[in-house]
Amino acid sequence: MNFIWHSSLLLSALALAMASVTSANAAPKLSGNGELFVYIGTYTRGDSKGIYVYRFDPKTGKLTKVGLAAESVNPSFVAIHPNNRFLYAVNEIDDFQGQKSGSVTSFSIDPKTGTLTKLNAVSSKGSGPCYVRTDNTGKTLLVANYGSGSVAAMQIKDNGELTEATSFIQHTGSGADPARQKGPHGHSINPSPDNRFAIAADLGLDELLVYKLDAAKGLLTPNDPPFTKLPPASGPRHFAFAPSGNFGYVINEMKSTVTAFSYDKSKGTLKETQSVSTLPADFKGRSSTAEVQVHPSGKFLYGSNRGHDSIAIFTVDQKTGMLTADGNVSTQGKTPRNFRMDPSCKYLFAANQDAGGVVVFKIDEKTGNLTPTGDKLDIPFPVCVKFMPAGK
Repeated sequence: MNFIWHSSLLLSALALAMASVTSANAAPKLSGNGELFVYIGTYTRGDSKGIYVYRFDPKTGKLTKVGLAAESVNPSFVAIHPNNRFLYAVNEIDDFQGQKSGSVTSFSIDPKTGTLTKLNAVSSKGSGPCYVRTDNTGKTLLVANYGSGSVAAMQIKDNGELTEATSFIQHTGSGADPARQKGPHGHSINPSPDNRFAIAADLGLDELLVYKLDAAKGLLTPNDPPFTKLPPASGPRHFAFAPSGNFGYVINEMKSTVTAFSYDKSKGTLKETQSVSTLPADFKGRSSTAEVQVHPSGKFLYGSNRGHDSIAIFTVDQKTGMLTADGNVSTQGKTPRNFRMDPSCKYLFAANQDAGGVVVFKIDEKTGNLTPTGDKLDIPFPVCVKFMPAGK
């Protein structure tokens, strides 16, 4: 009898833990009215002042401009806390309070208006921070510093504020291209679906560095083995897991390729299985990649090309993780950086950094093809797009 009772408690605890991780990984649930806030991080050049916000109704496709959510310097990449109460932005600068460092700023979110109120700002521990992401529980914030080639972690307080860095790891070494890879360039860091590991892509080293993640303490420690090597002069940039967690994909900025991996969840190790071009075979100009994302159905993968100015579409074999190129769609602008699918997974918003604003596409749920809706967010120098449920 005692065994049955204890087993029941254990199963309940495991169910709660799994539910917590699952809800953190899932797309945010829509509010009662179904509307979303769309946040856009920018470079503060020209008319850009910081982070902007729109309202979006995925049922009708209607967009309503709210305006400037918060003034901030070069908040190029943003992340939203799993509880939808806080937003975090890297400030892509090289001098913070007299230090040779960028910063990370925390904001509280007004659930009715979408406006942001600054909570605090801390050092990113490196120059040119370009990527920010919470872990799946919302206890730790992960940051990649491009300029100085490092990664850092900060703990997130209950009130949304950030602690000073609880982990900092300086990458070392160089790559094959002396012009782009004289030193390390941390470009992204993402937790694994089970939150046990974090994968950091370093463009300068041609490596995916794997760290053990202790989210409760905000600690990163090198895994064994500590990294997976990419072909010389690949320039790995952003990384995405398949919904199953069995496969991972890195988009390579310098080679304009996507590399597919099988992923061992128990060991946190990656094994390369394939590398495919993001460009049409007949393209002769200069181009580089930026973002990669897998459709939540697991059937499609998308990558952005800057120069060719397109979204590359791939179909995914869900048994093997292998990719098949399925064409490119123009982003109707210049230099597409980040793009994002809304929680309904029916729309894709592509941020054209240098011209064209943020362009909206409808996703064909059967083929993965993208069709422009004719809607555009007129935001200067947009870099990053994130969604969250809007309040009434």
